[in-house]
Amino acid sequence: MNAQFKKGVLELCVLSQLALKDQYGYELTEAISQQLTVATGTLYLILRRLKEDSYVDTYLIESSNGPARKYYKLTDKGKTYQTDLKAEWLDFIEKVAILI
Repeated sequence: MNAQFKKGVLELCVLSQLALKDQYGYELTEAISQQLTVATGTLYLILRRLKEDSYVDTYLIESSNGPARKYYKLTDKGKTYQTDLKAEWLDFIEKVAILI
């Protein structure tokens, strides 16, 4: 897949996965990697930026298999942002489909 296509949509993919349920980083990487090849580090950069912009928040849950896991969850601001971004994306792909 074209890297530029992926770069433009990864943030929406992260937000949309978190709209389904709270997830920890590795779990999120696995979910997205089922459809797109993506480096784990790339998703953590996106998560950090989303946290800085107050679109996601984090919390820790103890794990029986090692250290506590940091879970990411959408804030109310993040839910609105995800909805708006999804609408923009769907509008964009509809217009592109007409052209191709």
